[in-house]
Amino acid sequence: MDEEQATELLVFLSVDTRPDLKGQATEYILGLTASAEGRKFLASRADFLQALLTLTSDLSLAIVKDSYHSLINLSADPSVHKPMISGTQLLPVLLKRLLDPDCIFADHICTLLSNLSREEDTCRQVFQALQEEGMGLAKLVEVFCTEGYNRKASLHYLGPFLSNLTQLPETREFIVDRNRCVMQRLLPFTQYEGSTVRRGGVIATLRNCCFDSSCHEWLLSEAVDLLPFLLLPLAGPEEFSEKEMEGFPLDLQYLPEDKKREEDPDIRRMLIEAIMLLTATKAGRQLVREKGTYLILRELHKWEKEPDVRIACEKLIQVLIGDEPETGMENLMHVTIPADVEEKLRSLDEEERRLIVEEQEQRALEGLKEEGSDGQSPKPAGRSVPEGLER
Repeated sequence: MDEEQATELLVFLSVDTRPDLKGQATEYILGLTASAEGRKFLASRADFLQALLTLTSDLSLAIVKDSYHSLINLSADPSVHKPMISGTQLLPVLLKRLLDPDCIFADHICTLLSNLSREEDTCRQVFQALQEEGMGLAKLVEVFCTEGYNRKASLHYLGPFLSNLTQLPETREFIVDRNRCVMQRLLPFTQYEGSTVRRGGVIATLRNCCFDSSCHEWLLSEAVDLLPFLLLPLAGPEEFSEKEMEGFPLDLQYLPEDKKREEDPDIRRMLIEAIMLLTATKAGRQLVREKGTYLILRELHKWEKEPDVRIACEKLIQVLIGDEPETGMENLMHVTIPADVEEKLRSLDEEERRLIVEEQEQRALEGLKEEGSDGQSPKPAGRSVPEGLER
């Protein structure tokens, strides 16, 4: 598109433009955002970005929706984040609307904020905008934890948005502040059945907060009691002896026969990673062992089919059943791994992942043969479409 064509198109991206022409213009822009070349062009034009933002308050809901979808598509491309934030009043406008309990496009806003906060640089800009607009982390958590805050939107993507913000030490410090109850308010959402997005966002947030080993003792204490919330989604319907169950946290004792594990493999992996982080210190390892964690992971490993999750599970099991590190190396987060050893471990992980995939393929092939012997056609493997780029 040359300058003359761009100028002509921009004229139609105005609130005062005739609705039919304006609708055609926003549809064209939406099409542009579906390609890398189109996103690159729009990223270079602050006037187009500002026009899209202005049209999110248009009288036509169809035009507003197309404008939001265009912004969401743009925000899915990290290279466009900085132009979007620096070239417009995007963040102040979005944050103000997010607080409106009657905003029907609040879910679009949550998706935008989640996308824009993925990279650390722009995440900090979003964090600063939160403070400047008077919203702050306290209000964000309040909105997230208030069921039905917005009667016209689910606000599930506030979960990933919050987890992105925990890239920053300021956010992690806020969540693990012992004088607040932020961590305790988030814990119930580890079992939130209404949305994988919300549940996964919370678990990612908890995992990120576990990187600071200085707060592990508090997280594992009765004041928070984090471990049962991480273990319960990983537990299945397996039966254990009375003696074995005595060591489990109360919430993991006598689980029903229809108990199901967390269905999302990425969430299962994050749960395991959070527990692994809690075993960084000697005290943490001792407490995690005492709570029957190994037994839960043992059964999970038998059931697990995803290579990455199985590998994460095996690593944690090795920590739990292995010998304690030498004196002076008790805190695993402070141990420096030589580059050659790290490369060797990475190669072993890749080899293990390859073997697991081959094992799965072999099982699938055997399953197809069994189905064929019954005279039935094998069903194609289905795959759900991930939530992401909207067109």
